[in-house]
Amino acid sequence: MANVDEIRQSQQDRISYNLAMANVDEIRQSQRAKGPATVLAIGTATPANMIYQSEYPDYYFRITKNEHMTDLKEKFKRMCDKSMIRKRYMHLTEEILKENPNMCAYMARSLDARQDMVVVEVPKLGKEAAVKAIKEWGQPKSKITHLVFCTTSGVDMPGADYQLTKLLGLRPSVNRLMMYQQGCFAGGTVLRLAKDLAENNKSARVLVVCSEITAVTFRGPNDSHLDSLVGQALLGDGAAAIIIGADPDLAVERPLFQLVSASQTILPDSEGAIDGHLREVGLTFHLLKDVPGLISKNIEKSLTGAFQPLPISDWNSIFWIAHPGGPAILDQVEERLALKKEKMKATRHVLSEYGNMSSACVLFILDEMRKNSAAEGKATTGEGLEWGVLFGFGPGLTVETVVLHSVPIVVA
Repeated sequence: MANVDEIRQSQQDRISYNLAMANVDEIRQSQRAKGPATVLAIGTATPANMIYQSEYPDYYFRITKNEHMTDLKEKFKRMCDKSMIRKRYMHLTEEILKENPNMCAYMARSLDARQDMVVVEVPKLGKEAAVKAIKEWGQPKSKITHLVFCTTSGVDMPGADYQLTKLLGLRPSVNRLMMYQQGCFAGGTVLRLAKDLAENNKSARVLVVCSEITAVTFRGPNDSHLDSLVGQALLGDGAAAIIIGADPDLAVERPLFQLVSASQTILPDSEGAIDGHLREVGLTFHLLKDVPGLISKNIEKSLTGAFQPLPISDWNSIFWIAHPGGPAILDQVEERLALKKEKMKATRHVLSEYGNMSSACVLFILDEMRKNSAAEGKATTGEGLEWGVLFGFGPGLTVETVVLHSVPIVVA
């Protein structure tokens, strides 16, 4: 009888377990979206202070009191001339820099002054972009379920995500994620994270904000640290916000791009290629290897892996959104893949008009592309093409690869 009782108990336990698993699976399925994550709105913002690149070398060496370094100034002029940048936006004005002379030195203690600035200004600039995205989305702020905030400009607790929640008046129960000190690849990272959040949380609407202010990296010149000058010649300030959700309500929401897949990798033999270090003097950057060469050498492997399921192997048949770390990266990627010049049109335009805004750049390009596509009467948001790729490049060397599917443009 003992054996019979044991068997009966075992059977009952198995039935109970199977019922429990069935309930868990049902709950899991009910929590998840049916379709892919989709970009539903985009907004961008810049500080009011705009600087023309042609005038920047004279301004930079004057404001840092280094006009006597004539040879270095000529090198910097050549950097600016080759940057393919026409203008940039910066929170730092001449008045601010005069009030904070240590920020104009190459290596003077200035972290407190920089932090005091960016802790306030990064969320404020992010708010400007977010308000535009929410307005375009056209839905109540109360429907935002998640907030992802990304910046390389400073650190603080509670973070910029908390401050933005207060500035926008989001629900206190909004699920927040704060990303500090990621660098230029993070525009792809936030899309990867938002994709997972939107697809694994039914009815989720994720507000993603990248806000970057160069007050943390600005410093005077030094003739033994030319890679610092590269950053001074390229970096600009800007914020971008997007709203991402799955299963859009087509009666009130207008899809722009579907996020099909997203992945991250560290390039081989790239350790130390780009380093950033937060010190008492602010955030210092170091370029220690051939960054354009490393990226272009490995770019096709990332593309092949990302598009293998489709399959697509003609890289001119897709639309392109690549982080414009500098013109040399774009030039070498184009050459390696035999890309037509028009493939990087939107990317080069953003580089020209805003400079390198770190994580926000690819979102600016996404916005530029969908606007151009509509203005030029294209059939889809991706320049009339169905498939596209978004690349983030940054410290590590880390590469983010996002496969995008454009949607038909709806004429209002």
